[in-house]
Amino acid sequence: MDAAATGAVSSAGSRLLSPSRTLATFRACFFVSSTSSSSSFLSSKSGLFPLQHKKSVPARKLVIRAARTESKGVSLGFRAPHFQLPEPLTGKMWKLEDFESCPALLVMFICNHCPFVKHLKKDIAKLSKFYMKKGLAVVAISSNSVATHPQDGPQFMAEEAKLFNYPFPYLYDESQEVARDFGAVCTPEFFLYKKDGRRPFELVYHGQFDDSRPSNNVPVTGRDLSLAIDCVLSGQPMTSVQKPSVGCSIKWHPETKL
Repeated sequence: MDAAATGAVSSAGSRLLSPSRTLATFRACFFVSSTSSSSSFLSSKSGLFPLQHKKSVPARKLVIRAARTESKGVSLGFRAPHFQLPEPLTGKMWKLEDFESCPALLVMFICNHCPFVKHLKKDIAKLSKFYMKKGLAVVAISSNSVATHPQDGPQFMAEEAKLFNYPFPYLYDESQEVARDFGAVCTPEFFLYKKDGRRPFELVYHGQFDDSRPSNNVPVTGRDLSLAIDCVLSGQPMTSVQKPSVGCSIKWHPETKL
């Protein structure tokens, strides 16, 4: 089980666990300007051991600890890859083309169990709801292996989406192909794309939600991401200074070779 990391959005739209060793190695699991839109948003949220000599030895649990990982390796300007994934809550299939009419698209890689995600999930839902009313398309994807983390499976994803009233579709990437196509490595990880006419979605922000982490006592504000969204929706230039998102490594299937 992960001993890793978890997760209202205040003032300008702006909580980590230390790295840990693992018994099983799974390869890994980020802007600053201000606009009136973000200001209004912020103000709205103030092994088993064998038997020996007939003496049974207690079984030990296999503990899989998540490595703290930063988003990386995806360049701005990267075109959003095609995807077609199911939404466990409704059974609907979603694809990239479903969002083509929107001026911007936020793709988030999250999951149920990650402490970094648990730390932010209420605020992620609140921020998404706020900006979806302004035209932003939002989709969340879970790509974690249920072989190692069954709590991230589709049944539990549906319960999570309903419990936290996610305003966006929460999709299941069982094959993990979509995570690889996006270059996602951690949860949470945020990809913000802009649409320019008939041209494909173009990546303009690949960074953190804000500076808050589960153990640093910094308030959750959503500042970094909300300011990026404000720039996209208002047509303002995006700063190149983007802090990487930090979270648990994506839990790849045991046989996956990256």
